[in-house]
This record gives sequence, C-alpha cells and structure tokens, in this order.
Amino acid sequence: MPEAPIRCAVFDLDGTLVDSAPDIHAALDRLMARRRLPGFARAEVVGMIGDGVRVLLERAHAARGITLDDASFDHFMADYEANAAVLTQPFAGIPELLSALAVTGWRLAVCTNKPEAAARVLLSGLGLDRHFSALGGGDSFPMRKPDPGHLRATLAAAGVTAEGAVMIGDHANDMLAARGAGVRAIFAGWGYGPQSMAGGAPIALDVAGLRSLLG
Repeated sequence: MPEAPIRCAVFDLDGTLVDSAPDIHAALDRLMARRRLPGFARAEVVGMIGDGVRVLLERAHAARGITLDDASFDHFMADYEANAAVLTQPFAGIPELLSALAVTGWRLAVCTNKPEAAARVLLSGLGLDRHFSALGGGDSFPMRKPDPGHLRATLAAAGVTAEGAVMIGDHANDMLAARGAGVRAIFAGWGYGPQSMAGGAPIALDVAGLRSLLG
C-alpha cells in the first residue's frame, strides 16, 4: 500500500502569518518624508501590499505623481530590513497554530512575494523561522505568485508534492498560484485582501477556523 503524501501547509507571509502593515507603512512614510512628500493612510498602504516590494513602491510613487528609481528602492529596502520587526506581530493564534501543526506531523513552508532576505529577517525577528522547512521569496526563483511555478518551487524546496499540500493566503495571487499548481487553497479571511479574492476557495474567518479547515 503506497504511503500517504506528506502534509504541508504553505503560508503567505504579509497579511496571513503576520500583521506587517505597520512597519511597511512606517518605512514608506519615512521614504516619502525623505523626498518631502506626504505620507499615506494605513488603508492606502494595505491596498498596495501583495505583489512584492517593487510594485508597492511603484504604486506609492505613482500616487504622489513621481517615478520610482533604484536609489529610492534601495533606501527603502535597507530601512525596512533594519526595522521589519519593530511593530510587526504574528496574527493572534498563529504561533500556537504553527506549533500544533508541527506536532501533528505537518511540514510548514512560506511562499511570499516579499524579497527572501527581508522575509527571513522578519521571521527570525519574530522567532517564527524555526517552524519552516522552506521559504520561497519573491526573488528566490525566476517567477513569483500568481505564477504557480513559485508555489511548485517552494514545495520542492520543502521536499513535498502538491498532493498533500495546502496554500493559505489572503490575496488573489495566493489562490491563483494554488489553483495553477493543483494545490488545495484556503483564504485567510483575517488578512488584508477582501474576501472576494478567495475565488471560490473556503474562507477561514480566523486562525481557529483555519485549524478546523486543515483537519
């Protein structure tokens, strides 16, 4: 009788595992102040999150009628990486969920459009990095979400197959990557994306609800 596939929970990072908007917002406002431009409301920043740092910065600069240049990108990245875990916290129940899943035999991974170095700094700063077998960042592979290749490469790095995996995220990019990779998906309803992004995937309204859906 063939062995059952290894169960693997793959998490998006920003808006799913952690509430990182406060530190992203603070770094973005510092960048705007450096250029003598006004900052943003939190809701504006949350709406820019999900497609990687460069897209976030392009959106922010466009909102101020200017173009992103490499110097501004590099300044933001250096500032943000140095301050990624100042205000950011795991969402309520996430540390306990990760521990519980590991105890019951789940393998855990992160698939995020945030650059890998910044993601590792953040997870380490919050003491969450020990839980994960693999981390696929936005610059880890030639592609990123919603390209299913990003999720497939993350699964390969974790040593698992799509058959036993589930993708948990709060953005349409997560749901599209999962669908394209043939991976079960659960939408994190507590995150930054509107529930309309679920695209038919089951919605966990909170972390307790996610635990129930994972089975």
